[in-house]
Amino acid sequence: MKKVLLITLSTLVAAIGVAYIVFKPNLGRLDMVATLFTGVEQYENFASIKDMYPTTLLTAASTPYDFPSGEPLGLPDRFNFEGSEYSVDDFLALTDTSALLVIQDGSVRFEEYFLTGGRDVNWLSMSVAKSFTSTLIGIAYDEGLISSLDDPITDYVPELAGSAYDGVAIVDILEMSSGAAWNEDYADPDSDVMRMGKIMGIGGSLDTFTASIKPQRAPGTYNKYNSADTQALGMLVSRATGRSLTENMQEKLWAPLGAESDAYWMIDDFDVEMAFAGLNATARDYAKIGELFRNKGSWFGKQIVSEDWVTNATHSSKAHLLPGENPASDYPMGYGYQWWLMDGDEGEYSAIGVYNQFIYVNPTKDLVIVKLSAFSDYATIETEEGYREFQTIEPVSYTHLRAHE
Repeated sequence: MKKVLLITLSTLVAAIGVAYIVFKPNLGRLDMVATLFTGVEQYENFASIKDMYPTTLLTAASTPYDFPSGEPLGLPDRFNFEGSEYSVDDFLALTDTSALLVIQDGSVRFEEYFLTGGRDVNWLSMSVAKSFTSTLIGIAYDEGLISSLDDPITDYVPELAGSAYDGVAIVDILEMSSGAAWNEDYADPDSDVMRMGKIMGIGGSLDTFTASIKPQRAPGTYNKYNSADTQALGMLVSRATGRSLTENMQEKLWAPLGAESDAYWMIDDFDVEMAFAGLNATARDYAKIGELFRNKGSWFGKQIVSEDWVTNATHSSKAHLLPGENPASDYPMGYGYQWWLMDGDEGEYSAIGVYNQFIYVNPTKDLVIVKLSAFSDYATIETEEGYREFQTIEPVSYTHLRAHE
């Protein structure tokens, strides 16, 4: 009996050892996925994604572009938001800011890094990736690889037949108006977005998950934020061009914009990019897509994406996409082609990611601002204090910046 027990114990120890060897590479990523939106600090993780997850590589341009330095700007000491006054320094610390970069008229006027951030540090920008994915759609459309934005996406991605995306126009998916049934609640571990995100922790196929989504309402009638819409757009880029998102990005955006650093895009078990949230890059390289759009798709005389695309991506006259209190939308910001639209008369728009990531563009004031963060309290409470996105836009607006003294 003792011999049998020893053999059983030895077998169990060996099995645990094998399991540890097999799963050790995934322990860090599993821990990160499990602690997202729980209040746990993430700034170490967001700066180390390429060491934790499988990724593809975007290589720095052979002729990198270095933004020139402009007259320095200083940040104000305090700002007002909804009748209350806040310290700017306290707010940056509160939202676990890692990078704040202000570019006006193409020149760097403010640049500072905090926590684990740095000029050469790649940062997980979450849903900021959506604006890159939609821009790749725009380039494919300009090149005639996508005939019409009114085409059903299933003309290009037949794997989505029978899903919520079957027969849905590409433009409705670009505008987060696909009609798909979806729950983007980050506080609910069983929500659709959290189940899709868990694929990056425990394995699986993003394409298969996207093809499993069911319809809820008529497309083009209601603006409902849905990360799976962007994953479907990632599938569209790949099928329309015959190349991966990374390959497209490298040739069509990363090299032409003069990226100064390598970047990384998270992939699933089948080497498919996490189109909706998996891009890791530096603040200065994120800023370049903001500058590209501020200049209406032109980069030093070369039209990277058409001016018409930029205009349509960052404006909307459709009732369900307008900013403000809108019964046909689930969020008070407006929406374009995977860009958020601000209320007001200055034409502001922004790429925004959870945990307080921003590429903010104000074309009226020739301004691009990048804010990278790891706001640990994000989505832990269902009020503005748990998101601070409107509050973030307030102090980084150019009207609150002053010349450095």
